Amino acid sequence: MIESTHSSAERAEVRAVRESGRTSVLIIGAGINGISTFRDLALQGVDVLLVERGDFASGASSASSHMIHGGIRYLENGEFRLVRESVEERNGLLKIAPHYVKPLQTTIPIYSTFSGILSAPLRFLTHKSGKPQERGAFLIKVGLTIYDTFSRDGGTVPRHRFLGRRKSLAELPALDPNIKYTATYYDASMHDPERLALDVLQDGRAAHPGAVALNYVEAIGRDGDTVLLRDRESGTEFRVTSDVVVNASGPWTDLTNDALGEATRFMGGTKGSHIVLDHPELLEATRGREIFFEHSDGRIVLIYPLKGRVLVGTTDIDADPREVPVCTEEEIDYFFDLIHHVFPQIAVSREQIVYNFSGIRPLPRHEDTAPGFVSRDYRIEVDDKGAVPLVSLVGGKWTTFRALGESLSDVVLGLIDRTRTVSTAGRAIGGGRDFPRTEKARRIWIQENLAGAGDRADQLLARYGTRAAQVWDFIEQGPDAPLAGGALSTRELEWMVQNELVARLQDVILRRTSIAFTGGATAEVLDEIGDALAPLLDWDRDRHDAEIEQTRLLLNERHGLNISSRARG
Repeated sequence: MIESTHSSAERAEVRAVRESGRTSVLIIGAGINGISTFRDLALQGVDVLLVERGDFASGASSASSHMIHGGIRYLENGEFRLVRESVEERNGLLKIAPHYVKPLQTTIPIYSTFSGILSAPLRFLTHKSGKPQERGAFLIKVGLTIYDTFSRDGGTVPRHRFLGRRKSLAELPALDPNIKYTATYYDASMHDPERLALDVLQDGRAAHPGAVALNYVEAIGRDGDTVLLRDRESGTEFRVTSDVVVNASGPWTDLTNDALGEATRFMGGTKGSHIVLDHPELLEATRGREIFFEHSDGRIVLIYPLKGRVLVGTTDIDADPREVPVCTEEEIDYFFDLIHHVFPQIAVSREQIVYNFSGIRPLPRHEDTAPGFVSRDYRIEVDDKGAVPLVSLVGGKWTTFRALGESLSDVVLGLIDRTRTVSTAGRAIGGGRDFPRTEKARRIWIQENLAGAGDRADQLLARYGTRAAQVWDFIEQGPDAPLAGGALSTRELEWMVQNELVARLQDVILRRTSIAFTGGATAEVLDEIGDALAPLLDWDRDRHDAEIEQTRLLLNERHGLNISSRARG
């Protein structure tokens, strides 16, 4: 684990919380589910404090497959409730967060007609994978037919379709010519998970003055109704009392409970890794679709285009949350093997990998159940034996974050004897409000709100949704210069510092922008953005240099980069 070695002045937000020392609900863990619960409670007018030991959405939430999906595979586990909720939430997010969640045409290459028919009922009944066996067209057809009944949203989502070999290869010429069929259906992609999480967070902060969110603050102990917190930026420790404590720390839920003096064994997460390739030929081969299939070992894998790159994932390996997950050389070999399996004529090499990432899924403890069959559903555990109820979230995934936040919030509201006044169903998220959905509407919106932005208009609209109007107004009010080859600018960076709770260089490189994801994080870029951040965050030379070095090490050790240290005068 790469820890900060610096200390700095106490942030104003931290000082205000320390001096108050009181909130109604304390949420520990600002992944998407903690953030969603924070927003929901804030909308009910509840005083709520959200703390996160890292940056917002920097743990499991930052390591997703960038998908919002109904989970066709969960049908095989018999998780029909989860599939129904997932497709309803997917369809909802396409409407309330259209700036980040987009329809994704998904194609499954199929090599046989009847394979897997005998083993599928056994998997359904026992949830043990047995000997891996590829699913044939018949099983996939049955699954997609059921999926359509859950998924179509009154006909706005197209039905699945099957094609034979000849028509499949006409649509996707680079596919393995040995396929027998392809099946194509629609799910959704999530272009910027961390920014979507930040947008949900900003809605919560704006909804109620008693809703406060702190990054780089960790919970380290508990005494009765008081939780001891440590600000990892300044080193300050302080106590906060609350009426309820919510543990939404994902894969680390048991570790957090242990720090709070409660021994639990709820979690049993698995590691999932991904690689990002700068590979124009592979990008072209996908024809804008996700290629989604089961590899010969029974793992579900995906190849899909995102931000001009190709994302390839994922693995499903039992993991220890006390260890930092990293993408291994064996996993990269596995990804190359699966690319070759689907696109046999396309060569890939390690030089084309611009970024990799790995995270731990917050799955429930699963003993001897095979990782791929562990439930992706969630449950809420309430321990009310102590002075203050401790509510632990077990499980949860990106697609269902809104519904989960509402469910968890309802439990909390019951504990503090409050009633729901607002529902988040159908409520637009942040920059998804009044988002232009057609090309004509987009041109008109840009003309009216981003006049003078030129080539940056599309980038700003993609990064902020309709919040881009406020960002552009701010940018125009002062001198501005490009950073990172135009991926950012000095004035936009100032906006981020003032409005998006940026505390460290890595926050900008990995989460407020896509600079790292798309392969733009170089030694020069780290220096350039570090130089621009220093006066905005009052860094002295030691802190400035430490930020650049820590971000360099983070990118090299956890994300597969090879950025050399630069001598500075």
